[in-house]
Amino acid sequence: MPLLVTGAAGFELFGFKLFEDQSEIDADAVIGDPQPYTATLQTNATGDIESAIRKASSLIADQGTPASGASGLLAKARADYRRILAALYNQGYYGGMISILVGGREAANLPPDTSLPDPVAVVLRVESGPLFRFGQVRITQSAPPPISDDDVVESPVEAGFGAGLVARATVIAKAEQLALEAWRQQGFAEAEVIKRDVVADHATDTVDVVITVSPGRRAYVGSIGVSGTDRMDPQFVAEQTGLIYGEEYDPDDVTRAQKRLARLDVFRAMRIEAASIGKEGVMPFDVIVEEQAQRRFGVGATYSSIDGLGIEGFHLWRNLFGRAERLRLDAKIAGINWPVNTAEFDYAFGGTFTKPGFLNPDNDLVAAVSAERSVLPAYTETSASARVGMTQFLNDQITLDGLAYYERSLFDDDFGDRNFSLVGLTSGLVWDARDDATDATRGFYLNLTGEPFYEFFYGNPAFRTTAEVRGYLSLMADSQLVLAGRAKVGVLVGPELAEIPPDRLFFAGGGGSVRGYAYKSIGVEQPNGTLTGGRYLVEGSVEARYRATNEIGVVGFVDAGYVADDTFPGLNELRVGVGAGLRYYTGLGPLRLDVAFPLNKGPDDPDYALYVGIGQAF
Repeated sequence: MPLLVTGAAGFELFGFKLFEDQSEIDADAVIGDPQPYTATLQTNATGDIESAIRKASSLIADQGTPASGASGLLAKARADYRRILAALYNQGYYGGMISILVGGREAANLPPDTSLPDPVAVVLRVESGPLFRFGQVRITQSAPPPISDDDVVESPVEAGFGAGLVARATVIAKAEQLALEAWRQQGFAEAEVIKRDVVADHATDTVDVVITVSPGRRAYVGSIGVSGTDRMDPQFVAEQTGLIYGEEYDPDDVTRAQKRLARLDVFRAMRIEAASIGKEGVMPFDVIVEEQAQRRFGVGATYSSIDGLGIEGFHLWRNLFGRAERLRLDAKIAGINWPVNTAEFDYAFGGTFTKPGFLNPDNDLVAAVSAERSVLPAYTETSASARVGMTQFLNDQITLDGLAYYERSLFDDDFGDRNFSLVGLTSGLVWDARDDATDATRGFYLNLTGEPFYEFFYGNPAFRTTAEVRGYLSLMADSQLVLAGRAKVGVLVGPELAEIPPDRLFFAGGGGSVRGYAYKSIGVEQPNGTLTGGRYLVEGSVEARYRATNEIGVVGFVDAGYVADDTFPGLNELRVGVGAGLRYYTGLGPLRLDVAFPLNKGPDDPDYALYVGIGQAF
């Protein structure tokens, strides 16, 4: 993952701010007339209720830091009355009693200039009272059942708003939101709650709730105005929203419009505002943007004790011709080991041009050229290629892409020096349902690829396909413990190995494959002892990720993989690596340090491998 250099005054490297102006100090960090105190909680509540009370109290949370004088301490106490009361309501307790004693006196009765001991004892006494349940609940003018499945909204009852259920204040607010969203999904953009009657009956420990909704008028998309553009074409910005004049208003369409504009990677800030519904139900929209710098560059690095140091960088030009066109140049040098031997270095250079909104707002045209030299255990490659294709964003999670390419390459391996000339097509589907691409804690990721190609020197057609799936499961609260798994398979159909470019064959090993083995060092051992790639690939990984603190985490993992030539590999023939790692969590993603050991290593495999990078291994 590259480092982004964002300004001249300072920049961030791996989550650490460098050259930051230290004169800008948080005013809250400067405390005049400090007032130390100790806080204790006395309550009849237990379990989740007690935990909610403790979390609500700023007095308890901040007692390690002196308050700003007596007035500051009393301000905290007065705020705690409201915060604890809200916490009780949110748990369904409407008859609670709260007393906050500062130096033995009720905080609500003390003037701000009270003289207090140093330190002063603060006691929070909370009686939760009985648990209240919903009695009669009703939403008047509820939305009718939707015609389209896309307009279905969770019912208030499913959210806990029903007779006999715990009367949490948050559930009442949630019920209101769902009632409004049900109308808005059917085109009523200005639906609102006009009356809310909430009555707690302390004799029966019940809460009756009546929510009255006014749907307003059905709305239709009106004109799209754009303001704040500098180099960008305003008409293109309006087109990229995908909002079409005269279509029924749909909040999902507005959300997608915001994501389309964000995907252009042109704006520092952007929002879409809806005006009031006008004549004939037409609702105009205003797109307000602020463009960011036209240029951006970044650098990044990875390290493995086997494969050495890799350094990469890029330079990006945004919005070349006023319609969000991008040109990105990339360069990489890898395989840097000690003693330094430039003949063993890997090099890669390339440029990619992207034209968003080529066929529709969710379609990008992509053209790229690249050249590289790679020195691997099984072969040395020198190649150049050109590619052109398109990417279609089907929705927020699913992406399709397809491109045509031409590639010319020279390989030096145990078969000798061989030239290849390829033309082919590649297509892929990515379904990314992770909550975070760099540090996923739940969800899944699926990547399917297919590549038919023809090689001219030997006159052979071939087909290559892969499938990879990753899954993430949070096993503890706040995603403190996450179980992550990955599986990948690949198949190549074509001529004999000597007539297939080695980079189209399958290898395993390395930081993103089977840790503990060198990059692409797991292949097919030929009868003469040489190593080649194979036609079949199986890989898998399992990681247990435990976040010990906000900044530090530990990981244990098992990786396995196998490559075969003529038959699909069996599970009993896997090469296995095991290890552990540390994670340091930053705003750029976790810094990763892994050490891995090969369990069934060959004569050329190392005893262990060390990996350093940014982001989780997968």
